[in-house]
Amino acid sequence: MDLYQWEGFWYTLPWLQAAIAAQSDFIAQDDDVILASPTKAGSTWLKALIPCIMMSNNYNNNDDPLIENHPNDLMPSLEFQIFKTNNSNYYNYLSNSSTTSSPRLFRTHVPYSMLSESIKKSGCKIVYITRDPKDVFVSLWYFMNSATRRPDGESETEPYPVEKGFDSFCRGVHIFGPFHDHVLEYWKESLARPEKILFLRYEEMKKDPRKLERHTPMHSSYVNDSYLV
Repeated sequence: MDLYQWEGFWYTLPWLQAAIAAQSDFIAQDDDVILASPTKAGSTWLKALIPCIMMSNNYNNNDDPLIENHPNDLMPSLEFQIFKTNNSNYYNYLSNSSTTSSPRLFRTHVPYSMLSESIKKSGCKIVYITRDPKDVFVSLWYFMNSATRRPDGESETEPYPVEKGFDSFCRGVHIFGPFHDHVLEYWKESLARPEKILFLRYEEMKKDPRKLERHTPMHSSYVNDSYLV
């Protein structure tokens, strides 16, 4: 996989093009919620949690939004979905009222420095999650090797050696890396603006999942406890 460095971070070419488009064209609204994270840091859990919290006034215990919707669609990615091909995807998204009702929910893997100025300057909230780097590396290594598998489960290429993968990870040469720089950017900003950025660690989130609920703007008192255990 070819990686390209931009402003100190590494991307595949399609994700770099999408990240640049999102940085220049995305216009945040004050009630948007943005989930940000390095890759393989626990964001899948939050992709399910945040929509259930934010949309809780539209659902009851018998009408779970996750029954009919994939978390990726409830909280679409700025790089992987909305700006994936070109900017026209974004304008098509905006024209679909069913996907843009307030509050809007998005996710991203880009570093804080790569976010659009409208995200930084608006009143929108950012929820950032990180994880023990050892677990991030292991999950990323398995993920990258699984991407080369055919439908029958056999690999099209030899697995990428774990030693080389570990060396690249430690040098920061991996998708959306360096990991530690990514984390530090959001952590420093969360200290300066705690009312805007909730900085979460996956391990701590497992101990106190309602920390997310207390930070995320609520529109009703309903939160299904099954999401938080």
